[in-house]
Amino acid sequence: MRTTILWNDNWIFEKEGKSKSITLPHTWNAVDGQTGPEQYYRGTCLYKKTFERPVMEEEQRVFVEFRGANSSAKVVLNGREVASHDGGYSCFRTDITEALSDLNEMVVSVSNEPNTRVYPQKADFTFYGGIYRDVYLVVVDEKHFDMDYYGGKGLYVTPRLNGNDAEIEIKTYTSGGERVRISIDGVTEQEFEVVPAEDASCGYVACGKITIKEPHLWNGLKDPFLYNITATLLDGTKECDRIYDRFGVRQFHVDPHKGFFLNGESYPLRGVSRHQDRAGVGNALAKEMHREDIDLILSMGANSIRLAHYQHDQYFYDLCDEKGIVVWAEIPYITVHMDSGRENTISQMKELISQNYNHASIMCWALSNEISLQGVTEDLLENHRILNDIVHEMDPIRYSAMANLFLLETDSPLVTLPDIRGYNLYYGWYVGEMEDNDKWFDDFHNQHPDVAIGLTEYGADSVITLQSPIPEKGDYTESYQAVYHEHMLEMFSTRPYIWGTYLWNMFEFAAAGRDEAGDPGKNHKGVITFDRKQKKDAYYIYKAWWSDEPFVHLCGKRYHDRIEDNTEIKVYSNQKSVTLFVDGVEVGNASGEHVFKFNVPITGVHTIKAVSGELSDEMEIAKVSEPNPTYFAPDKKVRNWFDKADEPEEKEGYLSLSSTMAEIQAIPEGKAILDRMMAAMTSRTAGGMGEGVEISEAMQQMIARQPLKKLLQQGGMDIESDEIKALSNALMNIKKQ
Repeated sequence: MRTTILWNDNWIFEKEGKSKSITLPHTWNAVDGQTGPEQYYRGTCLYKKTFERPVMEEEQRVFVEFRGANSSAKVVLNGREVASHDGGYSCFRTDITEALSDLNEMVVSVSNEPNTRVYPQKADFTFYGGIYRDVYLVVVDEKHFDMDYYGGKGLYVTPRLNGNDAEIEIKTYTSGGERVRISIDGVTEQEFEVVPAEDASCGYVACGKITIKEPHLWNGLKDPFLYNITATLLDGTKECDRIYDRFGVRQFHVDPHKGFFLNGESYPLRGVSRHQDRAGVGNALAKEMHREDIDLILSMGANSIRLAHYQHDQYFYDLCDEKGIVVWAEIPYITVHMDSGRENTISQMKELISQNYNHASIMCWALSNEISLQGVTEDLLENHRILNDIVHEMDPIRYSAMANLFLLETDSPLVTLPDIRGYNLYYGWYVGEMEDNDKWFDDFHNQHPDVAIGLTEYGADSVITLQSPIPEKGDYTESYQAVYHEHMLEMFSTRPYIWGTYLWNMFEFAAAGRDEAGDPGKNHKGVITFDRKQKKDAYYIYKAWWSDEPFVHLCGKRYHDRIEDNTEIKVYSNQKSVTLFVDGVEVGNASGEHVFKFNVPITGVHTIKAVSGELSDEMEIAKVSEPNPTYFAPDKKVRNWFDKADEPEEKEGYLSLSSTMAEIQAIPEGKAILDRMMAAMTSRTAGGMGEGVEISEAMQQMIARQPLKKLLQQGGMDIESDEIKALSNALMNIKKQ
């Protein structure tokens, strides 16, 4: 029978000729992958392990199993290459039996170097190098459940509801044997004959169907019931191998007008996105860190997670199954299509599906993310058609899906290729206004009423120390992020046809190419900090809409020093009324939902307390005479928000910062200035992700209508800076047409 040994201890890590002893999981970018582009190491490192031949019987085989090595790995045992693997987020195994000696040395070379064939290569997150998930040694009988097909278990369970019953289709792949015994806890036990598979590369297969009468459904957060299944491989009377798994009986569908349904009932997906890394650890997470992440997500009231932008740890999918969270799963085919990367997208998709097929939580397999950044080519389209076909061939009950870049034209053939799709919209942060999200969805639904559409990314960056009483797009304040998400939640509430929404992001995460707001190496769109220690105000507006756990939360706790004479005190709560006390004296009561606002005169140091029934929250604020400079990003001018800013001069008949982009572009001299400015701005956008971007016609029209001044403010530019004053002076020398 099978023996599985955790193999994380006693490894030697070697980087650039320097060695040290380590225990897996491990990444060499735990620090430099989180501090900006200058120090981020992308190269090849070695992991070495000396070990004795494992205890094994005759006619047994030994496999080594790597749960994650980013991004390309080569395994050499006693000088003999036994495996190579491209793709840093999935499991791979190799049979090492024939290469074993009494004393052995394994050398695993792992590379996260740039190349043109393995995804991802360009994306707004850090590509941590290393063997960053668990490694196992697995000893099995010569006749065993399949260990070779794209890292899967060899057991595939497909549940279908049929009236009051469930038909459970079972398929197992083996290397031999006569029969497979299937046992489902508390339900039934049946045996199926092992026969040669139609595909010779798959060895042998045993298939059958089991009926469960009146099954206990996997029903999301309310009741995430899982069945235990055991598969035993028999050869005569010998039990050769045994594997275990879990599955859930459920059905789901997406209605283009009414949204997502689970087991026949409306179940709007209130989702967040999650990257797997955290501060000081990188992607080499311990199990307790995965548990903390899912507990934080549930505490906010979310019921769905987009696991971006790659396959996550099996343990996290297990947690999603157990907690009842609906999952969007995807491969890292992202940002820029590579003509030489097709085979890698195919292998990563087959690995994703094979390794995660039985997870009850997963409702779709996503083909790509924002892949059209630099345009749509025929090779890109063909790659997506192939992946879409693979999804439907391998999995008859789940959806294919895509997350489209907001610049992609809505009539692109990419939009209607998969079963369901979402758009990543950043109106109100990178471009446009918050209200443009509303218009975009209304227009799309009116033009494509039978197309199921979701919002797969949206968000605004905030550095938790930055504060403002007058939040503005591009200021990176906690204050603006909260206002932005207030709007987005209101927008969702009146559009039931949006089948799901996925906040970008639940947690701050490393993006080595970024250097923004004085905190380089990070994407700050998370509503919880990178170290998971602090919840931003935006976290609580979601809790107010989504969670049933009673609470009140005072916003602006980190905005202590206030220069205004009258300040706004804002409270988030899922209660119906809130009473506010200042220095122990009641100053107001407000009724409503989610957001409660009070205007409070301030003269010194004050204690503010919000109360709803037995619930309360408290903070201190202080009236100051000068703005606190720590509330501004280092590249921003410290200013009094309530003083009128110096407006750049304008000359009648000449261009200015108030001219629209269309007016400026219509004049060759003005267009040349704009081209230089836009190149500089896009190169800074999201750590350089704006470089080479193709802007859709609809987006160009939106930009053309905007005054240049507004666009600069949206891009986080200081209108009073010397750079912008020089731009203003240059424009004032160009006559209007």
